[in-house]
Order: sequence, then C-alpha cells, then structure tokens
Amino acid sequence: MANTPFVEAKTHYERFGVNVEEAFQKLSTIPISVHCWQGDDITGFEVTKRELSGGIDVTGNYPGKARNGEELRADLDKALSLIPGTHRVNLHAIYAETDGEEVDRDAIEPKHFKRWVDWAKEKGIGLDFNPTVFAHPKAEDGLTLSHPDPEIRTFWINHCKASRKIAAYFGEELGTPSLVNIWVPDGYKDTPSDRLTPRKRLKESLDEIFSEEYDESLVLDAVESKLFGIGSEAYVVGSHEFYLSYAQQNNKLCLLDSGHFHPTETISNKLSSLLLFNEKVALHVSRPVRWDSDHVVTFDDELKEIAHEIIRADAHERVNIGLDFFDASINRVAAWTIGTRNTVKALLYALLEPTNHLKELQEQGNFTERLALLEEFKTYPFGAIWDEYCQRQQVPVKESWLNDIKEYEENIQSKRV
Repeated sequence: MANTPFVEAKTHYERFGVNVEEAFQKLSTIPISVHCWQGDDITGFEVTKRELSGGIDVTGNYPGKARNGEELRADLDKALSLIPGTHRVNLHAIYAETDGEEVDRDAIEPKHFKRWVDWAKEKGIGLDFNPTVFAHPKAEDGLTLSHPDPEIRTFWINHCKASRKIAAYFGEELGTPSLVNIWVPDGYKDTPSDRLTPRKRLKESLDEIFSEEYDESLVLDAVESKLFGIGSEAYVVGSHEFYLSYAQQNNKLCLLDSGHFHPTETISNKLSSLLLFNEKVALHVSRPVRWDSDHVVTFDDELKEIAHEIIRADAHERVNIGLDFFDASINRVAAWTIGTRNTVKALLYALLEPTNHLKELQEQGNFTERLALLEEFKTYPFGAIWDEYCQRQQVPVKESWLNDIKEYEENIQSKRV
C-alpha cells in the first residue's frame, strides 16, 4: 500500500495499540439524532403560526429557510448526504402535516406524520419525537404540566400522550425505537412561595402521561431538565434533581442538554455517574456560548470530552446522542452539516485515544506519563484519519462540502421567497 497520509497517520496510533479499522467500524454504528427544527427556526407547520415562547428564541434572518415539509425534508436530505454515517432525525409535534386542517396539539395523530415516515423508510433511518409544550395560548403564562388549572394540565397531558402514540407508530413502521422526549418550560420569574406544589402537579401529570405502557422496542421515554429560562429565572419546576429522580424511579431516560446547566457545569462530567445507575442516557448536544444560547456545535473541548466519556465507558450503545441548536444567521443546511460532522468527528477523535493504556497509567498513579500522552495526542495526525473515514463513507472530504452547499443555496434555497 502506498505511503499515503492516512497510512502514515495510522502507524502513529497503532504504536499505542489503537486499531483504526475497528474505530471506523464502531463509529459507523453510532447514529446522531439530527434535529429538524434547525431547518426552519422552530416555525413548524401548524395552520395558525405562533410566536416562540418558553425562553426560546432564534436570531438571524438568513434567506432560504424551509417553509413546508417537502422543503424541510429536501434540506435534511442535502445535509445528511454531506455527513458520514447513517443517522436519525428528531421531530417536534409542530411538524405535523395536516393539509390545511386546524388540528390542535392534543388531537395530533400518526396520520399527520405519514410523509415523514415514508421519507424515513426511503432513507432507511429512524425518527425521534418531542411534544411541543410551548408557543401556544395554553402556555402563555409559562406553566403547562404543572399548571394550577386542571383543564390546561389535561390539554398538555393529552398532547404528550398523543406524542407517545406517534412515537410508537414510528417504532412500528421503521423497526427502531423512537425516543420521545418531554421538556416543559414551567417556572416562575421571581422567587416562588411554594416550590413543592408545582413539582407535585408535574409529577402527577407525568404519571398520567406514562400510564399507558409501550414496549421499549417501539418507544424510549425521556425527560429533560433545565436550570432556568427567560421568564423563569428564579425557579424551574422540572429541575435536574426532579427529573433525575423521576427517571430513576420510573425507568425513564434522563436527558441531559448541554445548555441547561450552570455555566460552570458540564454534562460530560455527569455521564459516568448516570451510566453507573442507568441502562441508557440521552443527550441534547448544543453549544451554550452564553448559557442556553444553542449555537452550532463546534469541535471544542466540551464536545470532545462528551465523546471521550461515551467511548471510555464503552457506552456508545447506551447513550442516545441528539443535537439541539438553531442558528438563523447562517445557511441552515450548513449549520446542520457543521454541527453533525463535528459530533461524528469528536466520536472518532475519542475512538483513537489509547483508552486502556491511559486507564492503566491512572490506576498505577503514573499521572506524569498520563498527562504527557493526553497532551501529545492532541497534535497527532487526526485529520488524515478523519479524511479517510469521510472518503470511505462517500461524503465530501475537508471543506469541499461547502461547494455542495453553495450550489444548493443558489439552485434551491435562493428561490424560496
């Protein structure tokens, strides 16, 4: 074999027992759940368009955003064609396609997502799902599943039940379980006089939502916490402690969003603890430049550390990795491509670490050599390995994918007016 940059790079890693071919094989089996809402700024397809709420905002007005399901799926097709590996797509309930009929969220049905399922079958990918518990008249005061009004609580309970039914439909039709994740914005702007009662109501609502059981071959239930939000700065009902406890007591997945914690907290540091006590864990990987600002994921230290923790724990089959960012200041298909390629890249970077050797050094107390190797590996010829993986996966190498984006923008997105 010719002495290509890949062959030469491979020899450096092999000196420490890293099998690059095995890393490629393992990486090809790890799906990333790509969030559909980056493609249209969380607008959705509801007949009545509503302003975002729940502490969520999308900034920027880059031209060419998707306006309907056909355009959004076309944009996802383009992004997925530029990303190595076979991945998943994560939907929100507001992406139901009702053909102009006004269907409120407590009445959505599997039939409203048939086009998504047909598309996913064509691509051979799985779909995940999220009830949309925000941006609605019944969420205007910032309370939903913990609302003191039982009629409002019942509306949102029924919406979440309908969402789980849709997820089961995905699981049945696509042959892979659909992760359905519940996040609600409930909280108070100022210090509450009673923290317990809203949490009691939230617990009771969740109990009712999960009263119907689905086989885990169809549905994986997850609950997602948040530290604070715009309009709920002082108190969020669904805190990390609340959902972590609820998930463990009720055999649900605890979903960690990298933007939903204190700025000095990292979800990478939480993974090993959760994996010790839970069979599965779910993630929403984002980049919180200023707390929960949901920037496009870059190849930064925390992304690499998240990947390292998953690989070091041999937990790539136990951690459901999803993305969650929305940037309307740049080409939206490029945002998907950058963020997802970086996540795959971080996993490969972690797979090329001599994990067992470094663990042995730590156990021996040889912290000098451990630190030295960790630092030296940062400048190992990783780029050549990544390029080879992209080439084998038949996606563009290096920045050449930008040409595809430019052409797509010129021929397709620029004509959306």
